[in-house]
Amino acid sequence: MARRRRGLPVDGVLLLDKPKGESSNRILQRARRLLQAQKAGHTGTLDPMATGLLPVCLGEATKFSAHLLEADKVYRTRVQLGAVTATGDAEGEVIERREVPSLTAADVERVLERFRGEIEQVPPMYSALKHQGRKLYELAREGKSVERAVRRVTVYDARLLAVEADAFELEVRVSKGTYIRTLAEDIGRALGCGAHITALRRLATGPFDSRGMLPLEALEALPGQDQREATLLPVDVLVAHLPRLDVDAAARRRLMHGQPAGVDRGAVNVGELARLYCDEAFLGLGVVTGPQEVAPKRLLNTAAG
Repeated sequence: MARRRRGLPVDGVLLLDKPKGESSNRILQRARRLLQAQKAGHTGTLDPMATGLLPVCLGEATKFSAHLLEADKVYRTRVQLGAVTATGDAEGEVIERREVPSLTAADVERVLERFRGEIEQVPPMYSALKHQGRKLYELAREGKSVERAVRRVTVYDARLLAVEADAFELEVRVSKGTYIRTLAEDIGRALGCGAHITALRRLATGPFDSRGMLPLEALEALPGQDQREATLLPVDVLVAHLPRLDVDAAARRRLMHGQPAGVDRGAVNVGELARLYCDEAFLGLGVVTGPQEVAPKRLLNTAAG
């Protein structure tokens, strides 16, 4: 007999403001319990030291969370010069100290220019990437280091916010897979004095920004389930970047049974993914398979019937 899932069928996206010192998974589980949700997942881990935007997908939203993993992100960070740490951030042991030269904002800007656009990065050992089935940070904690493939990432924008005698603040917009710790280390190396980050805050990811974030304490303070569910964004915000197709009730029934259905595809090309709606209700995703045909790709369970 199938095991019954505990909790309520709560669907939607919750934008949390992750506090410093907590793991993303711990915050996710606390939010899931507060909303009594059967299922939850996040869309990209923040290090315990980092704060800021952590989108949490609940219920049916977890089916579409991968679309947010591919999204660009915006971070604000403080870069401490003169010291290199084992982890690239303030939580790691200092492994090298160097004298910090007298730097002006113009000096830092000149170096930053090298790190705008497409760049190469070597992922840090203290990361969740895997090597032969083990996470790199597990190997790093054992004092081991393995070769990591260089990856190409894009820094769309790097804005210098403030410069101090031995530190500076930076706001960056980057492609998926960019490590801000590594970026800071590479900039510090280019400045000739080494660096690590002492603060990191995520301000935006994909279509979401910090304006909609809720601290977990604010969610806890709400008086009941209805008020907590009212903080959720609808599932289809995760795929709002995809083109939309509307289908009629007959097509909806075919799609719900896993069959292709007739549709006016408009400007959507054959082979493209699209959001599907019937009477303004989001059904899920389909792929256009012909001039007047769409096939189901990823549908909501709640749309069945």
